[in-house]
Amino acid sequence: MSCREPVSQWESMVSTHLPHLSRPQARVWAWWSYGMVLAKSCGRTRVVAILAPLLKQSESTMRQRLREWCDPSKQKKGTHRQALEVNLCFAPLLRWVLSWWDPGEHRLALAMDGSHAL
Repeated sequence: MSCREPVSQWESMVSTHLPHLSRPQARVWAWWSYGMVLAKSCGRTRVVAILAPLLKQSESTMRQRLREWCDPSKQKKGTHRQALEVNLCFAPLLRWVLSWWDPGEHRLALAMDGSHAL
């Protein structure tokens, strides 16, 4: 198994559960989330340090891709760039998390939108 294969599998999983995302959006979402797990951190510097060698990209390229993923479309470089609509991700992401739970268990799912918390 190549180093890239688990990342590709995770990209497919993200695309399956968040089908409204464009392919590039799903890819970078997968990179971010996979990198956070490996780095045991959500800090961009640590995630970049883990992902860049894994994906055979320079740290500056990886940093730029992760940073632009969070930017509004007008601030992104290139044509056909889209902003990520966070509110459209909420229900599919919650549904995905709930799918891991045993249906026989009685739990309360509490989810919050932290996109405007800062």
